[in-house]
Amino acid sequence: MGSNKYFDAAQDILKYIGGPENVGSAAHCATRLRLVLKDQNLANKEELEKLDIVKGAFLNGGQFQIIIGQGTVNKVYAELIKIAGIKEMSTAEVKQEGAKKLNPIQKLAKILSDIFVPIIPAIVAAGLLMGLLGLAGKFGLEQYSNTWWWMMLDWFSSAAFNFLPILVAISAAKVFGCNPYLAATVGGIMIHPALQNAWTQGTGYETIKVLGFINMPLLGYQGTVLPILLVVFIMAYIEKGTRKIVPEMLDILVTPLITVLVTGFLALAVVGPLANVVGAAISIFLTFAISKLGVIAGLIFGGAYSSIVITGIHHSFHAVELNLLAETGVNTLLPIWSMANVAQGGACFAAFLLTKNKKMKAVALPSAVSTLFGITEAAIFGVNLRYKTPFIGAAIGGAIGGAYVVAMKVGMTAVGVTGIPGIAITNSTSMLHYVIGMVIAIGVAFAATMIMGIKEEA
Repeated sequence: MGSNKYFDAAQDILKYIGGPENVGSAAHCATRLRLVLKDQNLANKEELEKLDIVKGAFLNGGQFQIIIGQGTVNKVYAELIKIAGIKEMSTAEVKQEGAKKLNPIQKLAKILSDIFVPIIPAIVAAGLLMGLLGLAGKFGLEQYSNTWWWMMLDWFSSAAFNFLPILVAISAAKVFGCNPYLAATVGGIMIHPALQNAWTQGTGYETIKVLGFINMPLLGYQGTVLPILLVVFIMAYIEKGTRKIVPEMLDILVTPLITVLVTGFLALAVVGPLANVVGAAISIFLTFAISKLGVIAGLIFGGAYSSIVITGIHHSFHAVELNLLAETGVNTLLPIWSMANVAQGGACFAAFLLTKNKKMKAVALPSAVSTLFGITEAAIFGVNLRYKTPFIGAAIGGAIGGAYVVAMKVGMTAVGVTGIPGIAITNSTSMLHYVIGMVIAIGVAFAATMIMGIKEEA
């Protein structure tokens, strides 16, 4: 009898997404069906969301995603692919299919996301260790800075940033389709010990004449993001182009040699210096916006962030944040994003109290709690956007919380972690203000949503 229930659910879902023939490909993650539909206009979101088994549906990254829940989704999926006669696909394959439907800005955001999301664990580990050292200093433990454990923690916390170009190179090579080890070698060239450390460039650095007309800075690219990104992008063309020309029997010798020679030269003499200027300009602009516009920048960024999340472009912000960290030593953007995220939870909790719909109550409470740990999709797509007013309430909460954390100069030491876990990577001087900011964001979003109320569907 059990499978019958899932069979019925799969049939109902297929009915409202334009039938089996409208499904291009299908996969599932822990909680959602991820479908690429041939014609997205045939999907009837309203009818889908009325089904008991469906907790929400939304379009993101070219995929039509249906939230079903853990443990159930795989059973529904198994029935669905049987009925529709689709071959089982991995989530990655469906992502590739879905990417074909993206516009150029979304495509760029997806590329940056695919490059930076895999290296987040390394940055978080480094950021946490930096935070711990900062706390130790705040408790007056600097007297131990010559001990073996302090020195080791110091090295551990800075390694990911010192060698960031190598981490980015490996990840970017996989996305751009070139050899990750050659890319890592070029990343190594860009942080070679013979070059001056990128963090001491303020004290002045030497240049050298290349080809008689290029003034090449003898400067390393530790901690930088943009230079190596562009270099690996160009390297992919150099490697593929060389491989086409070189006879197959010489490929193993000649292709790596030419790739490293040409890319390495371009990296140090042309692309790196230009990209560094652009990267520094972006950081200067953002730092200026946050320090001079202050509260207004916080209001705008905090209020608008969740709307950007809907487009999926927010994943590309990791590159900007890493750049900001390298240039200034603090990530002043992430605390703002965090306020916007937890505000979605405050609004979602208000929706939980306001709704009479039992099914929505069951979805809203866990969705609200998950935003406190940085997971916002269920709250945004499953609840807040559906009722509209909670999404507006969350934007107000995010704006006020964002303004507060900017006013209090809250900074973080890593990327990718928001909500309560974000406390661990917040500068020791601003931890309290970060927590107060979250309380404000949640409280304002909750109050705004309660005041506006929600319009229940008949």
